[in-house]
Amino acid sequence: MSTPQTFDQVLADASAMLANGVVDRSRAAHTPVVGTADGDQRIMVLRAFDSDAMTLRFHTDSRAPKCAVIEQDPAVHVLIYDRDRKVQLRLAGVGSIETEGQQVDDAWSEATNFARRCYLGSAPGAPSDIPTSGLPDHLEGVAPTDEQLVEARENFALLLVEIETIDWFFLDHHGHRRARIDLRDRGQETWLAP
Repeated sequence: MSTPQTFDQVLADASAMLANGVVDRSRAAHTPVVGTADGDQRIMVLRAFDSDAMTLRFHTDSRAPKCAVIEQDPAVHVLIYDRDRKVQLRLAGVGSIETEGQQVDDAWSEATNFARRCYLGSAPGAPSDIPTSGLPDHLEGVAPTDEQLVEARENFALLLVEIETIDWFFLDHHGHRRARIDLRDRGQETWLAP
């Protein structure tokens, strides 16, 4: 990798990492760590990246505890480490939970029935006396019909993250490089000591 020498190059590199993560399951950016204001963190699948709006899209269950946390405090952090490229991205932004609208409907329509079945199960974090997927027994390992999925739609939501800052860190034995870009004020970019 040629080390970026300008903030525009850093931004292009970060954007390429995110875009590639959406389409390539083998990329580190496909499954970043997503943190919420309560300090909780989890791995989520990156479903979409809009480089013009600098937004990320994840799918979630509207009953998941993180949804209530984000509604109370929308601060969201996303961490990606690409071991092969030796690049770490730390993204900070504002999250929102969307349960209705065209974007949600489109995301639901694009999902397979097998993926949609997750939203038929128990609420995320619901206690159980036995090891469980949370799914009804008749849906274990099978794709439900469209009719069976009607009630699942109300549990489907999007987590949208509007990226505000990018902390880009490149590890290099010749000398690490780190940059911080504030997307709210492009005049506030700075190179940082690693």
